[in-house]
Amino acid sequence: MRSSRRKGISISLLPSFLLATAIFTAISFLIFTLRGLPSSPALHFASTTSHSQPNGVLVQATHKAAPSPFPPPSSDFDKNPSSCATVEEMGERGFSMTALFKESLRVRFLIQRHFHINGASRVRALSPEQFCRHGFVMGKASEAGFGNEMYKILTGAALSVMLNRSLIIGQTRGNYPFGEYISYSNVTFTMKEVKHLWRKNGCVKKYGRHLVMRIDNFEEPAQTNVLCSNWRKWKHPIIWFQGTTDAMAAQFFLKNVHPEMRIAASDLFGRIGSLSSRPNAFGELMKILISPSEDVEEAVNWVLGGGVDPDITLHMRMLMNRSVRALQAALNCLRRAVHKLHQTSRPRVVLVSDTPSLVKSLLPNISEFAEVVHFDYKDFKGNISRDNNRLQSSDFRVKDWGPAPRWVAFVDFFLASRAKHTVISGAYRRVGTTYAQLIAAFAAANSLGENSSGPSFSFLSSFQSNLLREGLRMQVGWGHVWNRFAGPLSCRNQHDQCAFTPLLPPAWWDGLWQSPIDRDIRRLAAYGVQLSGFGTIDENAIQSFCDLRRDKVRTIILL
Repeated sequence: MRSSRRKGISISLLPSFLLATAIFTAISFLIFTLRGLPSSPALHFASTTSHSQPNGVLVQATHKAAPSPFPPPSSDFDKNPSSCATVEEMGERGFSMTALFKESLRVRFLIQRHFHINGASRVRALSPEQFCRHGFVMGKASEAGFGNEMYKILTGAALSVMLNRSLIIGQTRGNYPFGEYISYSNVTFTMKEVKHLWRKNGCVKKYGRHLVMRIDNFEEPAQTNVLCSNWRKWKHPIIWFQGTTDAMAAQFFLKNVHPEMRIAASDLFGRIGSLSSRPNAFGELMKILISPSEDVEEAVNWVLGGGVDPDITLHMRMLMNRSVRALQAALNCLRRAVHKLHQTSRPRVVLVSDTPSLVKSLLPNISEFAEVVHFDYKDFKGNISRDNNRLQSSDFRVKDWGPAPRWVAFVDFFLASRAKHTVISGAYRRVGTTYAQLIAAFAAANSLGENSSGPSFSFLSSFQSNLLREGLRMQVGWGHVWNRFAGPLSCRNQHDQCAFTPLLPPAWWDGLWQSPIDRDIRRLAAYGVQLSGFGTIDENAIQSFCDLRRDKVRTIILL
């Protein structure tokens, strides 16, 4: 009996013993494995940033930005172990001024050839049958914010190039948008003239071709055909691409599923995936399409006083704030730009801001090393200043646009775009607004001579450190240049930055260091674009999205 009980006890303890042995073995193996693993090195990204000493001398400070926990997916990451980049590093690595110079000249000739063939003077002379088969694109804007509204017209112009159609500048009650301040080129049509010629050539009676306008609204992701349809095969006489308030909408055609559309878009906007090959497309379109009205030109010449064009423009978008950090960062960036000019004469700097008190604060500081040019509208007594019926700022827009009359923004725009070498954008909150983008693009196009030996223009963004505590995450909105770089690949806690900036604001598929914030991932998904947190695109997802949808057709019969 005793023997039997001992045997029973031994048998009952065996499973427990085996379980304990297994647990001990597993723990020992885990400890051994963990000890064998090398420790992960800390990833830092060193950026060189200029800081000003009290005597105004620039010194270089090395800053190690806080690393991002997300490594970029590109193979280039293997060449550089950093997991994030500062704004200056993004600018230095992403943009080639030499390539920009060559590509911009190529696009200039492309645009000139397009309007030579599709310009109003030649199309008017077409035979009735040819005219009635000809196509048009509408570029129409209201008189809200100048930058957003001008992009509507420029997107229409870009689409006319891509689709090989003539351009109509839409009017409201017979007036061009901002027509008192901007003169539009005679290569364009008005809707009134197109209707007249449609009747004159008997397009409806002789050829049974009604004047139909097809409308596509980019701001309605579920309705727009920007990615899924071959617009070059649309037969409608007029196409109107609505809701295009920034540089992004037209560049969606770079991802259109039809090769014909992608090629047409690449001809104008450059090779996809390469920021260094992106031309100054919108600047070149402005060069051929717009110029200041006589009254605005009078004001610009009054400011310049018969002197030479300015070398540099500093634009400060301050929203009625006086941030000392923003001013100091902008002054440092301006000093760097002046230093790069390598000229013996005192440079001329145009100072433009929506906040008058800031101008007064900056004037004495800039005057220490440059001649300051600023339009003080209160001292100007020209034609444009005497008409009280001119476009005025609404009270609720004062913080957004500043307290000056609206027409001052157009004088500032054409004055600032006379800069020969550099445009600098600084801001209280968001740098590189649509207004600043267009100043830089227009100035670059004006400064680019067809016999130039090489690039001599730069667009710089000035960031104060408090804007970069979370990297570029504060640069919200597709209208801002750096929005596409606002995600996890942007280093946190950066010092002041003075960064090279693309003249053509990039789309979502152009740069190594592009990464989105969550709201942009969701917004792009509505268009059928699956964008990862590292800025990579799922090409198959776009094709699948388009395979499952039908063209949305919205038309208006005009005649």
